[in-house]
Amino acid sequence: MEQSLENPAAYATGPSRPLPPVAADALGGMVRAAVAERLFRSATAKLPLIVRYPDGRVGGAGNGGSPVMVLHDPRGFFRRLGASRLIGFGESYQAGEWDSDRLADLLAVFAAELPRLVPAPLQALRRAFDERRPRSEANSVRGARRNIERHYDLSDEMFELFLDETMTYSAALFAQNDFGAPVGGFDLLADAQCRKVDRLLEKCGVGPGTRLLEIGSGWGTLALRAAARGARVTTITLSANQHAAVRRRADAAGLGGLVDVRLLDYRDVRGEYEAVVSVEMIEAVGREHWPTYFGALRRLTAPGGRIGLQAITMPHDRMLAASGSQTWITKYIFPGGLIPSRAAIRSESQAAGLRTLDDFSFGGHYAHTLRLWRERFTERREAVAALGFDETFRRTWELYLAYSEAGFAAGYLDVHQMVFTPTPTPTPRPKRRFAR
Repeated sequence: MEQSLENPAAYATGPSRPLPPVAADALGGMVRAAVAERLFRSATAKLPLIVRYPDGRVGGAGNGGSPVMVLHDPRGFFRRLGASRLIGFGESYQAGEWDSDRLADLLAVFAAELPRLVPAPLQALRRAFDERRPRSEANSVRGARRNIERHYDLSDEMFELFLDETMTYSAALFAQNDFGAPVGGFDLLADAQCRKVDRLLEKCGVGPGTRLLEIGSGWGTLALRAAARGARVTTITLSANQHAAVRRRADAAGLGGLVDVRLLDYRDVRGEYEAVVSVEMIEAVGREHWPTYFGALRRLTAPGGRIGLQAITMPHDRMLAASGSQTWITKYIFPGGLIPSRAAIRSESQAAGLRTLDDFSFGGHYAHTLRLWRERFTERREAVAALGFDETFRRTWELYLAYSEAGFAAGYLDVHQMVFTPTPTPTPRPKRRFAR
């Protein structure tokens, strides 16, 4: 099902899952394009990379070992950059206006270096010019289900092409070398995913007879490993595909009697559990719903129980800048999402009456996980096309995986496993939780 950028409305993730179209031509005016070009050339002149232009000119401060950005259509690139900044940067890649044979390395340079090169007054003006998030993508009970379906119900077959046999779509925890760096290829990814799951279950004291609630089922690996320990698991999801998959896997493993899979929003869960776990689900909650989310964690956890939270984090100032703004990731990959900062998690958890027992960071392991996923996805591009996904979709997901890998490699993003326990009384919530 090949689709062309000449027909923007035709752009879709597959036969029945449309996403916002990538415009065939940028709408930005020439003045904005000229300003964007001047800023881009000035910034990249100081970065350890190389920019190659069609006329033979070369920019950047890189050397022979630096990543190379090849501009095929500078006019289109700078018009998009001028019109919508980072969204335009991503859309230009989707449209094939630039390329790099070391995409993640290139993006890591931008992630690590560019913020300090952009003049502070221009950074302060970001919110005034950024595209605002559509109200239709707010995470109400109905909106949250729509947002989850747009990503996780794309196609189980597509996810199977790049995930390991555990079908775990979150950071893995690898063995480490003498320097503390994660090691292992794709053949060890399943082991690393199980190591991550087992660590969280251990920290939450999950064992025989434990009443465990999982918020965000994924494709079921955590629920199955908890049930294999003898826990009685309730796992909830908003994805119809994942709901069906977890049921099939639990029955096939002979664990159906210990795993109760529900198509349910976390706000609608009732009961009390000795352990509650949620792996990389908070990123989809939405900032305005964080108090409700942490309140639910406390409400659903029995006195003395444990809460295990695996969360991606970003610096607090960048979280504030991104809050309320449409980004390339929220437009094309995770509608309604926002990555929290550690400060935000600390504030919300304390206000909900949760005390932190453990906080373990392993961002380098996520960069390694994402590299393995990206390489696998790229190797299987023909199989992706055979499922009905076009070239624009392939470039979109290659950029998403590389962009995420770069964020963790540069230290802009991190991932934590945090363990909490309820306190006797919640901390009063301040009137203004986060200064802007």
